[in-house]
Amino acid sequence: MENPTAQLGWTWLKDGFALFRKQPAELSTLFLSYLFLMLGIGIIPVLGQALPILLVPVFSMAFLQACVHIEQGKRVYPNLVLTGFRSPAFVTLLKLGVLYLLAALLAIAGSSIIDGGIFFKAMTGQIKLDTETVEASNMSSAMMFAALLYTPAAMALWFAAPLAAWQKMGVMKSIFYSFFAVRRHGKAFLVYILAWAFFGIFLPVILSSILALFVGTGIATMVLLLPLSVVTTVVMYCSFYVSYVHVFGRPEFALPDEIK
Repeated sequence: MENPTAQLGWTWLKDGFALFRKQPAELSTLFLSYLFLMLGIGIIPVLGQALPILLVPVFSMAFLQACVHIEQGKRVYPNLVLTGFRSPAFVTLLKLGVLYLLAALLAIAGSSIIDGGIFFKAMTGQIKLDTETVEASNMSSAMMFAALLYTPAAMALWFAAPLAAWQKMGVMKSIFYSFFAVRRHGKAFLVYILAWAFFGIFLPVILSSILALFVGTGIATMVLLLPLSVVTTVVMYCSFYVSYVHVFGRPEFALPDEIK
């Protein structure tokens, strides 16, 4: 087998966008359905903060299954948002969600070495951030350090959900295969992440800044950023599916996609 090239990362992004263009309205509606569910979950006392992270692997299968539908020429409907809940691997996906949460908490807690715990307290709701607090701390460095600490977990969890749902792997097996698949495609993932940093973070910031100069209102900026963020997020999921197919092949195990 040939060694994966760095160019693959850009190919995943382009093919993900091409997949999105086939059903942009349907995929955007699916994402909005997901957002409404997140808003509902967010109002649950105590658990409202943790559940969105715990359910990341469960909800990710909705978008991945939507990509399967598009490739098969099927229409994507909002009820696909519950795909992960109907999956036989639902319990495994929840266990992966627990790992997501634990890895994130450990990485954020570890950043206390850099800024004395400001970033950790802010993320856990213990303090409210203001300009003075941010400027007086090393929070930006702490965020970068937390991202560095989280990297091995991100590698282990990147493909874990679809491997559990589509290839019926258990928790340990799915994170093992995911970690070494990402490691083998390291150059491609580096290009992929840098491309997303540009299109998903820097470009929206630049566009919103330019718009603010000409229009000068926050509402106009939101009008631009909201649809852009929806499209960017959905395209990211599509490119995620493309990367999975390139590494592991197309899924042979179909998940239930209709409410019985």
